[in-house]
Amino acid sequence: MAKNNYSIEFLASFTRELNQVLYYITFILKNKNAAERLLGNILNAIEKRSKNPICYELYKSKIDIEYNWYRIYVGNYTVFYTLKDNIMKVAHLIYSARNLEYMI
Repeated sequence: MAKNNYSIEFLASFTRELNQVLYYITFILKNKNAAERLLGNILNAIEKRSKNPICYELYKSKIDIEYNWYRIYVGNYTVFYTLKDNIMKVAHLIYSARNLEYMI
């Protein structure tokens, strides 16, 4: 099976949420090393998934959503993305313990 490499687009919502998480870990928890590890793990997981992002299970929401959402679990966080053409649009980074139904 041939792999489809998708280009990655980070939406402003994802960038904002990622910056908030990294700020919290770095300055509130005072653990810069943990923030750097988390950033590396998130970026590596997204890059790895971009090689064939469509073959993963769709996120099933209880509410009606306009787009198909996929998710990537990274530690205590969930990355959400959608696909359009050959672009993987990374849209959200949410703490996994939160109620995801109303977050995306």
